[in-house]
Amino acid sequence: MTAITSSPAQPAPNLHPAGFWQGARDTLPMLIGAAPFGIIYGTLAISHGLPVWATLLMSALVYGGASQFIAVTLLAAGTSAPIIIATTFIVNLRHALYSAALLPAVSALPRSWRAVMAWFLTDETFAIVFHKLDSGEPVRLARFYMGSALAMFGNWLFWTSTGIVLGQSVPGIANWGLEFAMVATFVGIVVPLLKDRSHVAAALAAAAVAIVARGLPFKLGLMAAALVGITVGVLLAPKAQASVEAQP
Repeated sequence: MTAITSSPAQPAPNLHPAGFWQGARDTLPMLIGAAPFGIIYGTLAISHGLPVWATLLMSALVYGGASQFIAVTLLAAGTSAPIIIATTFIVNLRHALYSAALLPAVSALPRSWRAVMAWFLTDETFAIVFHKLDSGEPVRLARFYMGSALAMFGNWLFWTSTGIVLGQSVPGIANWGLEFAMVATFVGIVVPLLKDRSHVAAALAAAAVAIVARGLPFKLGLMAAALVGITVGVLLAPKAQASVEAQP
């Protein structure tokens, strides 16, 4: 994997259309994959009794698909606020890993920009941006990042609204099985990043633990899977690098 390094401190970047639209364009496959996901959230929230304004506000302020699904489900079950907060916090801890991976590339940007970029960070934008950085292609990072992030944000709000309308007018749409889009999207995010045996082993180990530990409360199985995947990747990465360096 190409090293992602930092550069000297830079002034606040502007959103020139060239880099911005490149980021939005590269995110197009993710926009399509997220559409059923947003529809499901909108219909699920409405079917569980969440008001239209609260459904839209959650997409606008929380802006986290998986945590929104969990929060709506727990709210419908009458779960207490501390449990909902703790569960969604655990689910969203994966963003700490994303942030650590991107830190060398954004460390030269002003803190205000990094704060904005952090708020817009999603699985899809991370995958698009990290893949671009890993490819070694020149990129104006802040412009590219915000093009991807704002495209995803607008896309999420649009499909949430669509789901609300459908949830109010099409009975039982929440049971149509559209949740396959969530799995397909994450497969599309992960697979292109598996560049060597250590990556594949880490992904397989994490998947195995996630399946075995899926019954743990508060989604702790996800964190267990992440920790195991990281451990396997760290242990095997030096061997993979040594194998590459040993080749003629």
